[in-house]
Amino acid sequence: MSGQGVWLRARARLRRFPALLAGCGEQAAAYGRCVAAAASGTTELRRDACLEEFRALRACFDRAVGPGV
Repeated sequence: MSGQGVWLRARARLRRFPALLAGCGEQAAAYGRCVAAAASGTTELRRDACLEEFRALRACFDRAVGPGV
């Protein structure tokens, strides 16, 4: 028994991700801007500094990919 089928299915799912996640550009940009602003200058990037933006991006990813992926 070979695991080739598992890898083929995994690759097929991964190939779909760019198209599925393309609709999350606005959320990704907002999160990126927040991280860049939080890490600029002499300030140190702190955990949860951009939690709201991260949650919005994660929610978009979850909606785009859907259940079972």
